[in-house]
Amino acid sequence: MLSPLDRLTAAEIELNRALILADGFDDEATAFMLVNLIEPEKTRVLEGSADRRRVGNVLLDRRDGSVTEVTTDLTAGLVSSRRVIDVTEEGQPPIVLEEFDRIETLLREHDGWVAAMATRGIEDVALVRISALSAGRFGLPGEDGKRIVRCLSFLQLDPNDNAWAHPIDGIVAYVDLVSGEVLQLIDDKVFDVPHARYNFHRTEELPAPRTTQKPIVITQPEGPSFRVDGDVVEWEKWRFRIGFNQVEGLTLHEIGFTDGDRHRSILYRASIAEMVVPYGDPSPVRFWQNYFDAGEYSLGKSANSLQLGCDCLGEIRYFDATIAATDGRPQTIRNAICMHEEDASILWKHTDEYYHSTDVRRNRRLVVSFFITVGNYDYGFYWYFYLDGRIELECKATGVVFASVYPGAQPDGSDYPWASEIAPGIGAPYHQHLFSARLDVMLDGVSNAVDEIEAQRVAVGPDNPYGNAFTLSTRRLATERDGVRDADGKRGRAWHVVNPESCNIVGKPVGYILRPEGQPSLLADPSSSIARRAAFTTHDLWVTRYDPAERYPSGELVNQNDGYGTIDRWIERDAVIDGQDIVLWHTFGLTHFPRTEDWPIMPVDTTGFSLVPHGFFDRNPTLDVPAPSPAHGACHTGAAKCECGH
Repeated sequence: MLSPLDRLTAAEIELNRALILADGFDDEATAFMLVNLIEPEKTRVLEGSADRRRVGNVLLDRRDGSVTEVTTDLTAGLVSSRRVIDVTEEGQPPIVLEEFDRIETLLREHDGWVAAMATRGIEDVALVRISALSAGRFGLPGEDGKRIVRCLSFLQLDPNDNAWAHPIDGIVAYVDLVSGEVLQLIDDKVFDVPHARYNFHRTEELPAPRTTQKPIVITQPEGPSFRVDGDVVEWEKWRFRIGFNQVEGLTLHEIGFTDGDRHRSILYRASIAEMVVPYGDPSPVRFWQNYFDAGEYSLGKSANSLQLGCDCLGEIRYFDATIAATDGRPQTIRNAICMHEEDASILWKHTDEYYHSTDVRRNRRLVVSFFITVGNYDYGFYWYFYLDGRIELECKATGVVFASVYPGAQPDGSDYPWASEIAPGIGAPYHQHLFSARLDVMLDGVSNAVDEIEAQRVAVGPDNPYGNAFTLSTRRLATERDGVRDADGKRGRAWHVVNPESCNIVGKPVGYILRPEGQPSLLADPSSSIARRAAFTTHDLWVTRYDPAERYPSGELVNQNDGYGTIDRWIERDAVIDGQDIVLWHTFGLTHFPRTEDWPIMPVDTTGFSLVPHGFFDRNPTLDVPAPSPAHGACHTGAAKCECGH
């Protein structure tokens, strides 16, 4: 029997489809744009009374573009609700693969677009690849209510050529995905198309490979230390459940840690609920560039099938992901989630001059990850669990930067202000990668609160005559509006999540600290469309009272959404968050001024955050970790003994 949080099975996805078609939806005309498990309300899960399996669907009628929200009750075997969505007010469903495929055919048959290609010296339009991109919402005439993409173009010199290296710049097409009409063709300026080849994927075009690398072989002769029962994972003192859906991809549930004779809850649910890539080039063909990879493209649908030895090393446990395809039938992404454990250097160490002994323990971590590809960029999401109760999320950005033609020096001799020149004649617009981590905290229960903590200087005075003193400032965040906060690295600002009803050995509330990186938040103007639609990016922390309907900080339907149902609207109620069931929404990310080293393929850049126990345990929880054994790894130092004494 399935538990309330088990992932949808292939049989359930088939049943969901059958129930919808039986309710009168046309098989040929209906596109299943989103199909996700409706997770039961938290209280019902915790009390063991969640007894229904329900699925939320967003359906597009290909004939007229109408959108319907449908809920099926799989337990009862019926459609329990349906509602027509006002796409002008609420937004459009995400873009799906079949729509990308259709665009190239449409444009290749459009006389104006074909003529624009000829102006740029391209007679064979079959060589042009179209990047059909989410349109955003800018109040442009004639766009409300239409399902639109904005299309930039790249020249592919042969079927195995890297088309991203040959941007066809100065022209963009706005296309209605339902009618197939080209709504507008903006031909702003003619640039020469770069023709230099940058095929990093063709070994014959690369430098000779290095011969200096010796093999690294990771072995666990006795197997891994983790145990898996369905979707439930146990490793060392950790226990959690793996989930997966179309919007967020990998989700983690019911995360807890065994402390002595009791299992303690830490997080009820953790995920990346949204990510956005806003670009900073205001030119007529690029001002609209910003992409919500979760809400507009669906992280889960974009997941890679991972390969042993390439994407993951070691003793690997893979999880397949079964999601619904656009026809509503189940589709399996093989090896979508990778799990393994890694050595993580020193856990703790001390050499003592009094009792003449060296003590050292090695750390290790459990890694749960998945990788996505959205157009030119690739992202890896790596959740790390450590022996000492620490949790980290690391996001890895790689792939190909979105190329443009570099316009050259400005009339005053200055560089083009909105992009880097990454290769002769090739530019890459400045942009950001901003993520929203949804952290449904549950430290020893649901009554939690957040204290903002930061270092505080103390002026010279009677209590600080020599000026050496400094202290820690602590302030409780009281309501949702009070819970909208920004990081400050100069002050070491962080957020201490506590449970006022559960105290540690020294009588203080148990807690975990959210440590932010403190990189720039959204750099676009506060009045901009992207600031309205991606309000979560304007601050580093939002704290809200738990509401099962509040799942995504930029709304349920992000595509062409003008700010309907976004997190800044939720907090207008200003609910109390002190000692309540709360959710933390943490914004973090990268600001990318591309460099020559990012071309033709970008080495991984990383961003993330950590959750660190701070007063949660009564003492170091790793005192029972055994001393290192020489049986599973020799010290090749040439010395008689390793530092640990072996």
